[in-house]
Amino acid sequence: MTNNNLNFGYEKKPVPGYFLKMGAILAGIGIILIILSLFVDPVRSSFNSLIMFAFMISIALGSIFLIALEYIAGAVWSVPFRRVLEGIGLIIFVVPIFAIPVLLNIHTLFSWTHPEVIATDSILKNKAPYLNTTFFYVRLVAFFALWFLFYYLFTSNSKKQDATGNQALTKRNIKLAAAFLPVFAITISLTAIDWLMALSPHWFSTIFAVYYFAGSVLAALSIWAIISITLNENGILVKGLKSDHYYSFGALLFAFINFWAYIAFSQFMLIWYANLPEETFWYIARGTGSWMYFSIGMIVVHFIVPYIFLLPQPAKMDPKRVKWAAIWILFAHFYDLYWIVMPTLDKNGLSVSWMDFAYLIFGIGLIFVVFSLWSKNRNLVPIGDPKMKQSMEFEL
Repeated sequence: MTNNNLNFGYEKKPVPGYFLKMGAILAGIGIILIILSLFVDPVRSSFNSLIMFAFMISIALGSIFLIALEYIAGAVWSVPFRRVLEGIGLIIFVVPIFAIPVLLNIHTLFSWTHPEVIATDSILKNKAPYLNTTFFYVRLVAFFALWFLFYYLFTSNSKKQDATGNQALTKRNIKLAAAFLPVFAITISLTAIDWLMALSPHWFSTIFAVYYFAGSVLAALSIWAIISITLNENGILVKGLKSDHYYSFGALLFAFINFWAYIAFSQFMLIWYANLPEETFWYIARGTGSWMYFSIGMIVVHFIVPYIFLLPQPAKMDPKRVKWAAIWILFAHFYDLYWIVMPTLDKNGLSVSWMDFAYLIFGIGLIFVVFSLWSKNRNLVPIGDPKMKQSMEFEL
């Protein structure tokens, strides 16, 4: 699969064996815990499946967004790592697995799916043309069809370029990226509304979709950095990568940590300042009782810790520090989604259970299994990309 004229010292090697072993073990443990949770507390299990669906969608869709962003921006530093991002994005094809338990329990999760509730609620009656199960299913199928299509086109052109070195394929992907970005903006916004904001169908926020977008990009960046740095530590990526390349990982993580914090604070501040009951009840539920401490923890876990960790410039150039920061941020994203979803179930206060981690263990394991299997018939570096030479010479 390697183009001898343009291989830049790259030799195709298998990913570390522990990727597949660890992934299979985690996925197996996750499945066992999920099955147990279905017997112990099926309602709580359904809420956890929703958290994990939102978590996996954020990683998959965020990865495809970053692929498109690289093409449209003409980024250079990221080219040696892009194929890793393509492997992570492949999980878009397994994300529907996480939608199944949500759809099977849709009436448990979403009050707007009950006709008797809508009949006595004027607000939900007005929202019924959008919030109805038929249109919900149509949107779900349409969105996945679009995501599958763009992912396939991006990656098939990238793979062809390894063999041919045809620069026209890069231009083709740039055009695809320009078409994908508005599709991405619309679909990720409506996904955030459909699966998360609709848990409280009376509540609304014009910033919530951007809030979910910020978390999604952080999650995708984090898993991208973790896998890329681990592969390079094992000598599997192209030789000659420098600290300057890793700085861009660190800088992007730092930038989106600040962006997420800005959006989170803006949403809270505007709702607090307006003081409208139809908006404030959502934050009141997360600011009373034991949920108040969990909300304060959000500030520490999702902003203060990673901010301090990545603030010094040397930290952004140290691959080990960037990798640990990425692991922390990935956990913070799960913490964030838990904070969004679980107050709908645990209205009287925070109640953490072992069941809350079953889907997370399965999801993380599945990512590594999918990536390991995908990597067997792919170069892990896009050696045919016309920007590879410039990328290897990249300096800040």
